[in-house]
Amino acid sequence: MKSEHTTRLDRASLLAAKGAGDTEELHEIVIGRDVLELVSSAMYIDPMTVYREYIQNAADSIDDARRRGLLLPDDSGEVTIAIDPSSRSIRIRDNGTGLSNSEFARKMAALGASSKRGTSARGFRGVGRLAGLGYAQELIFRSRTTAGEAVAELTWDCRKLKSALRQGDGDIESLIRSVATLRKRPGGDFPERFFEVELRGVLRLRNDRLMSPAAVDEYLGQVAPVPFAPEFRFGEEIRSSLANVVDLGELHIRIDGNDRPVYRPHRDVFVQEDGKSIVLDTLTVSQIPGIDGDIAAIAWIIHHDYEGALPNSAGVKGLRLRCGNVQIGEHALLEELFPETRFNSWAVGEIHVVDRKIVPNGRRDHFDQNAHYHNLTNQLAPIARDIARRCRTSSVRRKWEREFDIHARSTVETLEVIAQGALDVPARQKLALTAELSLTKVSRIAEMDVLSDGAEPLREQAVLLRKRLDDLMTDDLVVASPLARLPDQERAQYETFFQLIYECSANRVVAKALVDKILARLH
Repeated sequence: MKSEHTTRLDRASLLAAKGAGDTEELHEIVIGRDVLELVSSAMYIDPMTVYREYIQNAADSIDDARRRGLLLPDDSGEVTIAIDPSSRSIRIRDNGTGLSNSEFARKMAALGASSKRGTSARGFRGVGRLAGLGYAQELIFRSRTTAGEAVAELTWDCRKLKSALRQGDGDIESLIRSVATLRKRPGGDFPERFFEVELRGVLRLRNDRLMSPAAVDEYLGQVAPVPFAPEFRFGEEIRSSLANVVDLGELHIRIDGNDRPVYRPHRDVFVQEDGKSIVLDTLTVSQIPGIDGDIAAIAWIIHHDYEGALPNSAGVKGLRLRCGNVQIGEHALLEELFPETRFNSWAVGEIHVVDRKIVPNGRRDHFDQNAHYHNLTNQLAPIARDIARRCRTSSVRRKWEREFDIHARSTVETLEVIAQGALDVPARQKLALTAELSLTKVSRIAEMDVLSDGAEPLREQAVLLRKRLDDLMTDDLVVASPLARLPDQERAQYETFFQLIYECSANRVVAKALVDKILARLH
């Protein structure tokens, strides 16, 4: 074994080796043109994220316009989306601050140099506006800030860009100059102040959802900062709970001139795939503490009967994360917090992140993994466990409710056979014992704690069934039966025959119907 003295010498030698040698300056740093592809089309896997990126930028611009007084408090943030199938073009225009002619070229040609970093803006990496490069033949930006200005326009030739990227390496500045064209256009019919992005020659991808107004409405309703529908009864309460902490920045987004703007997909009632309705009935709002003692997030959950997963078409299933009122990732992002991941799809709720140390990643499909994000998920775990507990309780309750219904129906069928008066006294007493056994199970289920909330109707039903059994068994013979008028020997023959029908039939309801028909002939 090495001595302690030898070990100290080894450590000293190692430290000396680390600092040995003279430092030299890096004279040449090469940033290749492939960076442009990496931060544009290669970053965004789902084509629909194009809409999210441009709507997010529009929301930031509209927020800036409010801060500058360009939009009054009562003025709405307006975004229009025009989709033209004939030219396969998409135009997204907002009434935010816009860019003046003097700053347009510098800001629109910048790559990863956003002035938003360190602010409360949703985007801050300076690459989101390039999201459309991989999904169109041309990507065009236009803007101005006053009526006296020309409209500044920057056009990216996406086909030329892809061809240039295949040809080899080179500096990125020369590449951008070769594929992007800057020009000034007359004001014409353009608004006084605006910013717009246009995609021309949109590619056909994934069922061509980029060109589908319905698909765009559905997508933006989930991810964009848009208001709840007026008919959603919890909408205003949720909004009031968030307004003092979260900058909602709600936009009025209209697609193809539709009078009804895009709304969040939340509704009071949803229909499951099996036709059953899910009614949202109770709202809870919680503040999630951060590491530093401040608020990390605001979580709202709407509870229901938890009788199954929300349908995919509802667009609300799963606990979802939002930052700047823009959804981050998909509905399954937090499913690992649940003891059983399937219960996440039974949940309806959102977590609005307000801690600026919890940062969305570049693709905005998750958050950077740091202590502040892990604190958030740790704080959310009890909420997920509570939802899972409700799901399990609901599942157990439904199981016993089904058991109650089975035994109650069996009791009713037995009582109806007794009331029919077609069997002799021993057979009726045997059926009464069967009914008594079923009633015992019914009564026991009605007293279970898991059914306490809705047990009273079950108890009342059990009491009524027992009373009917007692009433039916007070007389030895049902005098209303046609058999009561027959001679004893003939009646006994019929009773034996009817008993055989019941014993040989696999279905008591069918057997009773047959006996009813025979009794009707005896009237």
